Amino acid sequence: MHDRLSVHSVTFLGMPLAEQHSVWQSLGLTRLSLIDSQLGEPGLARLIDQNGYSVDTVYHLFESGDGLSRVIETAAVLGARVVYMLTGGRRESNWEQAAERFSAAIAPCVREAQQAGVALAIENASALYADIHFAHTLRDTITLAEMAGVGVCIDLFHCWAEADLTGLVERALPRTVQIQLSDYVLGDRALPGRAVPADGAIPIEQFLRQILAGGYPHGFDLELIGPRIEAEGRVEAARRACETVSTMLKRSGA
Repeated sequence: MHDRLSVHSVTFLGMPLAEQHSVWQSLGLTRLSLIDSQLGEPGLARLIDQNGYSVDTVYHLFESGDGLSRVIETAAVLGARVVYMLTGGRRESNWEQAAERFSAAIAPCVREAQQAGVALAIENASALYADIHFAHTLRDTITLAEMAGVGVCIDLFHCWAEADLTGLVERALPRTVQIQLSDYVLGDRALPGRAVPADGAIPIEQFLRQILAGGYPHGFDLELIGPRIEAEGRVEAARRACETVSTMLKRSGA
């Protein structure tokens, strides 16, 4: 298993920590991608310490500066590298107003995170999630990250079909602190319609070659959710995804 891979904990949502640990071991994973609600689980810190895991990322749905501050504090104790966010919905505001409000709200947290040695980032996500997010294209995500002074988490599933993706990735790379991978099968209307890499139409290996040539030094997180993943079995799909992307990374020079 490639040592730059993690499997997002949302893939195993509802699975007890001890069972997730067993899956991580069976997959040969050393990097963890956690949800903020997991940070308070009894025994997590000990599990990480005893098994040599590193916490690569922690997902957080932003609602308030106080809530984000608490996540930063707990994440720092666990040695987490990145806390990445969905922004919260924009409600009646236009995009520019929502961006200004979000940037101002997280400004104190940006300083806290820097002092704690934790990177903050935002990811791109479909407009189908407009109730909890407003950065729906990679272009808008980069713009917001530049305004707020934070990093970018590129979810390829949500941006692979955008115009000038090569140019957008070049612009994003200096701020990119995490990359999420999954595939999409053309014609799939299920939500979330994710597939194991190489099962669909997303040119994942071409994308990997670009970002590795551009000097991207961080991890690759497999976010595997939806009917296709459930039909195959979450652990089985994760295993096949890890093996496939490990091969892609090696061929791409990682």
